[in-house]
Amino acid sequence: MIHSMTGYAAAAAPLPPDGARGTLAIELRSVNARFLDLQFRIAEDLRGLEPVLRELIGARVSRGKLDCRVYLNENAQVLAVDRLNPEALERLKALAAQVQKALPQATPLRVADVLRWPGVVAEPKADEDATRALAADLCRKALDELVASRMREGAKLAAAIAERVAAMRRRIDQAAPLVPQSIAAYQAKLSEKLREALGSNDDDRVRTELAIFAAKVDVDEELTRLRTHLDEVDRNLKKGGSAGKRLDFIAQELNREANTLASKSASPEITDCALELKLLIEQIREQVQNIE
Repeated sequence: MIHSMTGYAAAAAPLPPDGARGTLAIELRSVNARFLDLQFRIAEDLRGLEPVLRELIGARVSRGKLDCRVYLNENAQVLAVDRLNPEALERLKALAAQVQKALPQATPLRVADVLRWPGVVAEPKADEDATRALAADLCRKALDELVASRMREGAKLAAAIAERVAAMRRRIDQAAPLVPQSIAAYQAKLSEKLREALGSNDDDRVRTELAIFAAKVDVDEELTRLRTHLDEVDRNLKKGGSAGKRLDFIAQELNREANTLASKSASPEITDCALELKLLIEQIREQVQNIE
């Protein structure tokens, strides 16, 4: 299956051992990029989770700019008295008394100031191993969702590209029978002009010039190569996997052949065909830029 590089996924669960600290959440966002570019936004107290997350993501995603956000949704509940640290409170009380003695005009501590003082609130002790295991599990779930969303969008991209490939095949099939006619018609005009320019009926000279011209404007080779490149596009779409770079290269080759077709065109019909092909190729390239 073809995968897009754009996707979003998230997963969350209570922190061990009992969820008292809150909920651990992981968000994955991916957009287009030339290579795999991993960016992590993780709180400092959770920074140790990055290595395992980086390894898990790298094993499932091969291309795209992926932002991984890991954060803790703390429980929004009133702190219970039994969660206060009596020792820290006593130390803070002693320090406040010393400050009041030295600076009588100092403002007394407020409750909010006391609760923000380091160590006053006894936070539940985190189980690092359990937290790491939970983060890995959440990352796997988020990756499953991300890969599924990228696969769904990739299927739409593949369908859009296949539709344009089919349109190019139809246009090439319409143009191919016109090539001999256009060359013959243009040769007749050129033969007349050559005879006028040469001022004689030098048939050998005229035939030589016409043969050179016919070789220059024969586009059968370009049409054949266009069909071959389109076959390669179909093959890569069916094969799936990380096909974005290969499809981008093929699109460049298609564009080069269409340019050559336009430059060698001997009739307005062939020129119109080349221009329509270039438009379809550009549409393919736009879709390819989103493929992993």
